[in-house]
Amino acid sequence: MKFRDGMWLVAEGKTVQYAEDIYTVTSRPDGKALNLLCPTRRIFSRGDTLNLATLNVEIEAQFDGVISVEVTHFAGARKLGPNFDLYPDGKPESSASISKIEAVGTTITSGNLRATVGPDPHAFDIRFHDTETGAEVTSLLNRSVGFAYSPALSNPKQVSELGSNGISHHIFAQTQLGVGESIHGLGERFGAWNRVGQNIEVWNEDGGTSSDQAYKNVSFWLSSAGYGIFVDTPGKVDLEIGSERCSRVQMAVEAQRLKWYIIYGPNPKTILSKYARLTGFPPPVPAWSFGLWLSTSFTTSYSEATVSNFLTQMQERAIPVEVFHFDCFWLRAFHWCDFVFDTEQFPDPAGQIKRLKEAGLVNKISVWTNPYVGQASPVFQYAAEKGYLVRRTNGDVWQWDLWQTGMGLVDFTNPAAVSWYESCIDKLCDIGVDCIKTDFGERIPTKGVKWFDESVDNERMHNWYAFIYNKTVYETLQRRYGKREAVLFARTACAGTQRFPLCWGGDSESTAPALAESVRAGLSLGLASFASWSCDIGGFEGSPPPWLYKRWVAFGLLCSHSRLHGSNSYRVPWFIDDDSQEPENATAVLRSWVQLKRRLMPYIYAQAVESWANGWPISLRAVALEFSDDPTAWQCDRQFMVGSQILAAPVFTEGGDVQFYLPKGRWTNYWSGEVIQGPGWKKEQHGFLTLPLFVREGTVLVLGKEEGKGGFGYDWLNDGGEVRLYGVQEGSKTALVDKEGKEVGDLVVGKDGKVKGLEHLTGEWNVVKVS
Repeated sequence: MKFRDGMWLVAEGKTVQYAEDIYTVTSRPDGKALNLLCPTRRIFSRGDTLNLATLNVEIEAQFDGVISVEVTHFAGARKLGPNFDLYPDGKPESSASISKIEAVGTTITSGNLRATVGPDPHAFDIRFHDTETGAEVTSLLNRSVGFAYSPALSNPKQVSELGSNGISHHIFAQTQLGVGESIHGLGERFGAWNRVGQNIEVWNEDGGTSSDQAYKNVSFWLSSAGYGIFVDTPGKVDLEIGSERCSRVQMAVEAQRLKWYIIYGPNPKTILSKYARLTGFPPPVPAWSFGLWLSTSFTTSYSEATVSNFLTQMQERAIPVEVFHFDCFWLRAFHWCDFVFDTEQFPDPAGQIKRLKEAGLVNKISVWTNPYVGQASPVFQYAAEKGYLVRRTNGDVWQWDLWQTGMGLVDFTNPAAVSWYESCIDKLCDIGVDCIKTDFGERIPTKGVKWFDESVDNERMHNWYAFIYNKTVYETLQRRYGKREAVLFARTACAGTQRFPLCWGGDSESTAPALAESVRAGLSLGLASFASWSCDIGGFEGSPPPWLYKRWVAFGLLCSHSRLHGSNSYRVPWFIDDDSQEPENATAVLRSWVQLKRRLMPYIYAQAVESWANGWPISLRAVALEFSDDPTAWQCDRQFMVGSQILAAPVFTEGGDVQFYLPKGRWTNYWSGEVIQGPGWKKEQHGFLTLPLFVREGTVLVLGKEEGKGGFGYDWLNDGGEVRLYGVQEGSKTALVDKEGKEVGDLVVGKDGKVKGLEHLTGEWNVVKVS
């Protein structure tokens, strides 16, 4: 939302006022905050204090390297919920200090970040610096904090009827952008990875992957300048990122308060760890979940016979399926989602699931759910009578016909509704379901509705619904199967939802541009401490040509989690290319990449344990997280890191031409052992069984077996394999992590070049020096 018409004019239809003075600066009694009284015009005489607005600005030291800023216009406005669940693991101690130097101003310091309020009362000037180096991080300068009425006021008395006369009130702030600074993140977004020049609304929508809408909006962005900003509201946040003022990022909310946190690194991995401390660390997911997930797709026809046939053929083709997913039509048409199997197609669901597992065709079962109930189901009437559904302000159940006829929306602010929904999930677990796809949850009404919890604000509930919906299901699975065994496949999210893994990228088209959109989406969401991410291999909408399917398979099996899923066409490989027998057919390609990922599991799971502990993405991990001092790394949105040591670049062309960037250092081609010196751009051509995959210098890479018993949760430390050494020196090491996520020791390269710690491994192991 723009409040100005260029540099000089106020935008048409707006009344805008800015904090012009800093009239007083006072310290809070606990010594951890500064309070600023900021009039909206400069005060030179007593008369200037009349008939004007003021803004209160509180600058608070939160914990080391984190300072919050809260701007308030009318302090009497109610503080309605819901609110983000901050510091779920406890708030760190703050070592704040406040000092005042006449020529410098008043400074509040929090670890390695300090904020200084300039000494001139007639200049709004607040600057943030690195405590140790003195380098400026960002700043709030002239006309950077204010509020606006829309439409414009014709008389100041109209403010007395605010909220009932069609006039809205926005509060905004503008942080300074440095020269060459780029902005990234804000959830799972599909457009240009660098957000500078974009207008973004942090507002969950079901818009597919090829628009400016997003399923997973997170009000946190990461700057290449070494800091992040988290806006502390689940309501809509409107951002003008270098798009109203080219040198500023503007955040605006329709409210009387705006609070945000400046999180200083200065390196991005430290920023993410501090952000995770604030909003929650991603918990572990089981090793088996990293294997191949297969569904029969959305609207395709399938029954017990279809499922058994697909899984049997996958087994015969030596492609292990870890999880089979029953998508929407396991339920009866018009009944979504009442948790009742369609008995015509699945007459014995519990028996079917048992038979599939006992035959060794699949390890786990997933089913699709959403938070809606279609009125055709008797469950709708039950839920409505019990008060489990969101209501309109007149008492009617809120309903519409978009997606499901007459559907209602489960009200998770009602504890009884939560308990009922949990019981529905439990009944699925009783028949052998292991994990849940929590689809939808984005189109949450904000007008004319009433929640069970009357203390919540409708607009703030819109994005927050993603949190309570996924929390309900995830914690039910945790209670049922244990904390390390719970897994979701969620589509919607907001800040904090990384605590309920995992997410997938929504409805993409079966095109090469959509594949690139998915890469950008995964990179983006990883910058909000979402450790795990997946996508629909082959694309969701349409039927992928064989070449695209195979390129997507290569990419999809290098994501932390991998699923074959589509809309109206199957994704089993023999249907993609009519069971072609050419050397690099779809079946052979899928088998090869599943085997590679299985072999990489000792490395991937060790990287996962580190990522969960620190709030980092496993894969897709942005190259800039590992090489933040490299300006080019901040522009790399067609490649990614798998953990910290392996760089991958998907191929987007049928012919296999691909261009990618290697940062500074020696990189070894995983396939050929060729060593390439970075930094620099490279061009290669690949068939379907390879893509650019490079191992970082100094890597001790533990590889398991491509095939064997135990699926992806096999006992890789005791099953034999290979230890590869890539440009190692004395002290190069890797952690050994078992399938339960327990660190059992390290492999360390000694002064003699030999690997120490091999006693932690059993079975036949080869140590190979690759480069």
